[in-house]
Parts: sequence; structure tokens; C-alpha cells
Amino acid sequence: MPFLRNVTRGRDVPEERLKKVAEHYYARGGVSPINAQNREFVDALRRELANRGMTVPVFWGNRNWRPYLAETLAQMRDHGVRNALAFFTSAYSSYSGCRQYRENLADARAEVGEDAPTIERIGPYFNHPVFITPFIDNAVDAVEALTDEQKKDAYLIFTTHSLPTAMADSSGETGGAYEEQHLEAARLVAESVAHRTGIEVPWSLVYQSRSGAPHVPWLEPDINDGLRTLADKDCRTAVVVPIGFVSDHMEVLSDLDTQAQRTASDLGMHLVRVPTPGTDPRMVSMVVDLFIEREQQIPQAERLRLGVMPASPDRCAVGCCPNPREPRPAVAGAERDAPPS
Repeated sequence: MPFLRNVTRGRDVPEERLKKVAEHYYARGGVSPINAQNREFVDALRRELANRGMTVPVFWGNRNWRPYLAETLAQMRDHGVRNALAFFTSAYSSYSGCRQYRENLADARAEVGEDAPTIERIGPYFNHPVFITPFIDNAVDAVEALTDEQKKDAYLIFTTHSLPTAMADSSGETGGAYEEQHLEAARLVAESVAHRTGIEVPWSLVYQSRSGAPHVPWLEPDINDGLRTLADKDCRTAVVVPIGFVSDHMEVLSDLDTQAQRTASDLGMHLVRVPTPGTDPRMVSMVVDLFIEREQQIPQAERLRLGVMPASPDRCAVGCCPNPREPRPAVAGAERDAPPS
């Protein structure tokens, strides 16, 4: 419950709702799997750096639970770290997936003091080929494992974490590109699945894991509503691709493997959930590649990306992905905003 209260702070989520969500954790030992997954990823990243002959220290900090960011920055300071790059385990642009982390880092630096490390961030990587490829491979495996009858009406459902629409706004210069980036990533996967399997599988993007107050508009449709819509159209086979997640944490295990699977069963549908990249060696290698892009200052236009959208800029535009609850000035100390173009 303390963790869930941290996650939902300022969102007016009723206590009864938190207690209901907590049951998902109690059913799995009372702990989120994400810390263990992060430890495994950090260990793999350290090995990858060593294998490439790079003596770069790796630290890990959380927004909502230990090790908290301020604790980590203090540890970095004590180890003599003065400058660092932050890799967010969120591949897409949005307030909660990018700018909020930057605000968290700025707050953590303020807590640690003037000798805290200066931190810049690695940009969103939703269209990096090494992020997309594990999803493609896993989706291809899932489709090819279907029976011939199931392949006839198979449908790809790409899912990601829902957000308040105010956080996902992509209008003008102040919004993110949350929906557009997810649609682009989904398109890249779907087209590759069709090319490799020879099956034109229809697809759509849905959302999951809503946690806000009922009166606040969030991105829709929810995955369970999406499944019901497909069932109404006599679709009986759903291949779910959690394109918005980098590991099989609680939102995947509970909302997809439990709730969505139950919904599909009630509808008489066959549902297959595609694995997330997790500690796939390619995913780990990608982080090092992203680090090298920044270290070598490779021009944005020359960075390897898939599809029609360019590599994300190293620094956010002024006002990008604004805080919908508490407008704040440009983040200072954690990372400078880019000047207006």
C-alpha cells in the first residue's frame, strides 16, 4: 500500500481502489516483480558494458520505491560521479513517461544538494530497431504457433498503459506524442508480422491499467472493451502485444495474464500474450548503443531508427509534455530544455 500511495499521489484515487489493486500484489507474494526485473537488467547491462570494454558505472533509482532517486544520486555523488545519462524504462513520450522523470530527477538533485551529479536523459526509443525487433520476433512466434483455424480470424491487439488525455495531448508544441509513437511502433510490428508469416493480421491499439478518478477522461478503449468488440465481430483469436512495456511487471501479469485472459475466456476467445523484451540481450545492447549515440554526439538525422518518425531529440522542447496538475518552470539541473527552434 505505501508503494501504491506513492504511485497515485495527487491523482485522487480512492483508498478502496488502492486496496483492490493491492490484492493483485498480495496474490504474488505482496511485492511488485519490477524491482527484481530491474536488478536483473542492471546486472545484464553491467556485463554488456564490460564485454565492450567500457568502464562506465551503472546506478539504479526508482520514482516510487526504494532505491529512491535521491538515495541513488547521493550514492553516485559519494562515488565521485559528476555527470550522468539517465535511461528511462519508458520508451515513449508523455508527461508521466518522460518529463515527470525529469522533474523527479530535479527534485532529487535539490534534495541531495549542490554537489549532486548533473543528469541528462536518453530520449524515447520507441522506434529503435532493437526495441522493436523482440516484439516482432515474439509476435511472429505467437502467430505461427496458432492452428490453421485460429490463423483465419487472428487479430493483433497492441496494448499500452492508459493515461489521462491531458497527459497524452500531442497538439502544438506543448504536447507529447504518446499515441502517435505507439501507433508507429504497432504498425512496424504488424507489417513485419505480415511479411514474415504471409498472413495479413488486422490490428489495433488499446489501453490498460487505468487508475485515475472516474470523472477524468483517460485514453480508450480499455483492452477488455476491445476484446468484447472483437467478440461481437465473431473474432475468436487475439494475439496481445504489450508494446508499451519493457518487462513483464504487474500491469502485464495482472491486467493481461489474469484479467484480460479471464475476459477472453468468458467471451469464448483464445488469447495469447506476447512476451515483453525484458533482459533480451538485444534490449540490453540497445541501452549501450543509445549511450554511445549521446557520448559521440551522433547527429539526430544519422541515428538508426525504423519507420517514418525520426530519432527523438536529446533535449525536450520548451513546454513539451507539460505537467497537467501543477505547471512547473523548465527543469533545471537535471536537464536543460532545448531552446525553441
